[in-house]
Amino acid sequence: MATATATTPTPERLPLRLEDVPPAPPRRPRVLLIGTALASAASIALFGGLLSAYFALRADVVGQGEQWLPDGSTIPLSPGNMTMVTLVMSLITAQWAVHAGKQQDRGHAYFALGLTVLLGIAHVVQLGFLFTQWELPLNGEPTTQAVLLFTILGLHVAMVAAALIFFTLMLLRSLGGQFTGRDVEGLSAAALYWYVTVGIFVVLWYGILIVK
Repeated sequence: MATATATTPTPERLPLRLEDVPPAPPRRPRVLLIGTALASAASIALFGGLLSAYFALRADVVGQGEQWLPDGSTIPLSPGNMTMVTLVMSLITAQWAVHAGKQQDRGHAYFALGLTVLLGIAHVVQLGFLFTQWELPLNGEPTTQAVLLFTILGLHVAMVAAALIFFTLMLLRSLGGQFTGRDVEGLSAAALYWYVTVGIFVVLWYGILIVK
């Protein structure tokens, strides 16, 4: 007659208790994203002050019955419109990079980051061409209009350059295995700064290049 024998559970078969589950690692504070948001807010404040001074001075000159741009100077529409289209395209590629990073699709993330940097460089080149077309001299006795226009748009070029360096650093860190999957803070921070950069140029494009 067979007798039932009690089996001792092995360590692998012991029931898992809630207190035995290790705690989840603490969530890292989003220092990079918060710092980028603060830098973006500072950039908005800077350009807001410059544009306020520019619009106020232009309104005073036009209100006195004078023309704002000096004789012989003009701001062509085509270069400004083309660089605006370029920046709109870069918004798509920047968001594409963030999405690909979340999906752990490194190939598309690298490709999108590279396209974003390339479009940003194209924007700078197009602005440089615009500077050669509006015939606003800075040598000799520069006019107030020339100083303001070169200062505002020159600062935006510097902001674009900072954003491109940011994207390049995030690309290198992504190549090293960071900022993929759930942790895409670096890509999101770079994209946030780029969105602000493009948004500021939309105001410059309409307020300076279109309205004149």
